[in-house]
Amino acid sequence: MEQGHIRNQQIRDSFDKAEGYHSAAVVQKVVANRLSDYIARCFADQGLTNSSFLHSESQNSEPQTILEIGCGTGLLTQQIHRLWPRSSFVATDYAPRMLERAQKIGLDGVRFYQMDVTHPTIEGHFDLICGNLVFQWLVNPQAVLKQLVKLLAPNGVIALSTLLKGTFVQWQKACEEEGVKAGTPDYPTLADMKAMVPSLCSGVWKHESFIYPFQSGLAFVRHLKATGASVPRDGSKPLGTAQFRRVLRRFDAKGSVVTWEVAYGCFRKPPRVGVFVTGTDTDVGKTIVSACLVRRWSGSYWKPLQTGLKHSVGDTATVQSLACNPICFSPALVCQAALAPEVAARVEGVRVDLCRLTLPEAAAETPLIVEGAGGVMVPITSDKMMIDLISLWGLPVVLVVRSGLGTLNHTLLTLEALRSRGIALAGIVLNGPENESNKHIIETRGHIRVLAEIPFSEEITSCQIDDWAQKFPAWSELFSD
Repeated sequence: MEQGHIRNQQIRDSFDKAEGYHSAAVVQKVVANRLSDYIARCFADQGLTNSSFLHSESQNSEPQTILEIGCGTGLLTQQIHRLWPRSSFVATDYAPRMLERAQKIGLDGVRFYQMDVTHPTIEGHFDLICGNLVFQWLVNPQAVLKQLVKLLAPNGVIALSTLLKGTFVQWQKACEEEGVKAGTPDYPTLADMKAMVPSLCSGVWKHESFIYPFQSGLAFVRHLKATGASVPRDGSKPLGTAQFRRVLRRFDAKGSVVTWEVAYGCFRKPPRVGVFVTGTDTDVGKTIVSACLVRRWSGSYWKPLQTGLKHSVGDTATVQSLACNPICFSPALVCQAALAPEVAARVEGVRVDLCRLTLPEAAAETPLIVEGAGGVMVPITSDKMMIDLISLWGLPVVLVVRSGLGTLNHTLLTLEALRSRGIALAGIVLNGPENESNKHIIETRGHIRVLAEIPFSEEITSCQIDDWAQKFPAWSELFSD
């Protein structure tokens, strides 16, 4: 029998026997409450943004369909049901007796369903998928995360909490001082979790520590059993009676306190297929790359904020010409001066209408290529910048950068700014003469994929766009791990 399947059964049996879970799970309750707070803010802000843009997509946002994994006795279930009692809610767990305990709470409208999350057997597209302190039990959490994202509806949110390395460190040290290794599981580091982000989804992992005092080491061990968390890591050896007593004495001598290290992750699926093309600067090649992407993916195009029409035909007309007349949507703002949108609008006595800055209603299956103005920190109003739009819309970013001298600083700083907002990154495009050294540094230091390299050319033709477009991956390949 597969080793992972055997461990899953051990975990299921342990939780089935945890008759006193609901009353003993003190820290688990606190974490469930905290996770529900993150989820509520996520939906109130329409997907982990600090935006206060006043448009229809950000008002009255709540999940209509909810899936919970590893619901246990319903600690998180109760919190989420309290937030959205009218939603269609399916709560699942692998342990049948845990489901029975959760059902006894009597939550109207919640359907309980037994399911092994490593092999989801439920269908549908959910606005919210959540799970409290379940991911640390999975043998291959990255694979499970990938499966769950497939069940998310567009603009849907997946929200999880998990234990991290450093959990139960006091017990582990007491064991080490006695020359033995604790049987507690090997939890992932925060860095491990930050690398575990659903493909093309926006969001971040946040970290928090909880310290809980027990009356004694024996009370701590009994707590693990009462909450079903006493399943040892694979390959661990049980402590002998004498060893166990010595470890208890050391643990008690240092106060009998235990730390839980917890990570919370909230990730938003893009509202539609498409990308946001931005750059490290103006005239870095965003429009040419946008034309290539439109051709490669048979996509549509939108330049929401167009300035500089006094001296050029504009990016929309350029893409229409180079990409052989794709569907192009009209800009929300058009200005003659070649200035930042906020400044150009002020010079011409107009204003950027935030209510018009909503994604066009293009065919859902057609990738939409949205091109920004300048770089991510270009102001668009007195208190909003381009990065705010990127964060609001939730489309993964294609970052266009120069290939030559000076690009490393600009590129790495831009990546840092995007990641600090939890913005998803589809990849980098290098524009200019080939520079293998800069490409390697950007990939390794920036931890990002270079999608394509576009050579410099004085004049760009539609034939060149056709050729360069083939350098880019197919749309489906963006989702490969």
